[in-house]
Order: sequence, then structure tokens, then C-alpha cells
Amino acid sequence: MNAAALPLPTRKDEGYRYADLAALETVWPAAVQVVRVPAGESAALSLIADGNGPEAREIAVTLEDGATFDLRLLNAGAAYGRIGVTVTLGKGADFTLGAAQLGGGAQTLEVVTEVTHAHPDAQSRQIVRSVLGGHATGTYLGRVAVARGAIGTDAEQSVRAMLLDRTATANARPELEIFADDVKCAHGCAVGELDAQGLFYLQSRGLPPAEAKKLMLQAFIAEAFVGAADEDALTQAALKALEGLL
Repeated sequence: MNAAALPLPTRKDEGYRYADLAALETVWPAAVQVVRVPAGESAALSLIADGNGPEAREIAVTLEDGATFDLRLLNAGAAYGRIGVTVTLGKGADFTLGAAQLGGGAQTLEVVTEVTHAHPDAQSRQIVRSVLGGHATGTYLGRVAVARGAIGTDAEQSVRAMLLDRTATANARPELEIFADDVKCAHGCAVGELDAQGLFYLQSRGLPPAEAKKLMLQAFIAEAFVGAADEDALTQAALKALEGLL
């Protein structure tokens, strides 16, 4: 089917349950970036989505046997921002995703992933951190599928969201679908607010309340970018977006 003829998704499509469909329609269909990493090779990609208009991107990744791929995402546009990622892992392949979402006002931000462990002994790690204020909505939908025969799989999802205002919304659904034995798969998910005791401690050491809050949020976001080749650029872009929320 011609990409231009692809029908607009509805809320019955699981991956679009929380999407801003009106905004999505203006950028549909989403452009697809194809990444293939040959056997035994390594690659990395950093994506900063911080534009002023609606954005929707899809990244389709194939890792051949023994390949390694490091993907880092910052989703912090001023309107609607969606990043979809599909990954297929070969034998012994290694995939890392670190993603941060920062939204305020009436923004809707989404990171949607599907990682398929198609062969034995592959590893995948996903770390997603969201900071949301105002009436913003931040969504992470992540599915890890372990195929039959993909023994030795090691997959992990860590999803955390920080709400700056009670009017903000965080949606999170880490999902595991396992059809193989002898695998190690885990996921963790938490939505909360800044720790009051931590803020008090920093303020008792002389930091103004606004600086204490910023410092704690900076550390929270940094978890998604630790070890990235473009860690400094990602961190600086995230700090700029964070300042717009505080």
C-alpha cells in the first residue's frame, strides 16, 4: 500500500490509544527512518524532537547477529510529538534505548516501542523518563516480544514519570510477551511527584527552592542519557526544555 494511502489510526489501535488524533492527522503518515546494523557491528543514533509544530516519526531497526545499537531520544516539542520505534534483534544482538519526554501546557507526547527478540541470546534495555506539567499528557507504550526458541533473552524496561502538577497525565504500559523458556525479562513502572524530603534536604543546604527542584529533575532526566555518545548535547537540550516547564 502506498504510504500516502495509509488510513489514519483510531483509538481502537492500541498504539494510538492516547494520541492526539487531530494533530496526528496533520503529519500523517509519519516518515519512517530505516536502520540496519550488520552482523558484529555497532551503531548509535540520537534524536532530539523539539520543534514548534506537530511531529511524528517512526524508526525501524534491524540488528543482525551480534550487532549493537544505542538509541537515545528527547521528545520535547512545543505541540504534539510522537516517536515510534520497532526493533528486531538477531542472535546475540544488543539494543539500548534511553528516552526522555518533557511537556507542559496542553502538549501530548508519546514514545511507543516494540522490541522483538527473534533469536537466542539477545539483550535489550529500555529506560524512559518523563517530566510533565500543566495539562500535558505523556505516554509510553512498550512491548517486548520473545519469540519461540529465543532462549537466553535478557530484556528490561524501566519507566518512570514525574508530575509537576496534578493536572498533568502520565500513561505507561510496559508489556512482555514471552514464548520461550530460559529467559530473563523484567519491567518496572512508577508515576509520582518530586520527593518532598529530598527537596527539603537540598534547601536546608542553602539551595533556593527553584534550584533544588531543577537539580532533582535534572538528575531524574539524566538517567535516560547516561553513556550516550551525544550525552552532553542531549542533556543541554533537555535542560533547555526543562527550564521552560519551571
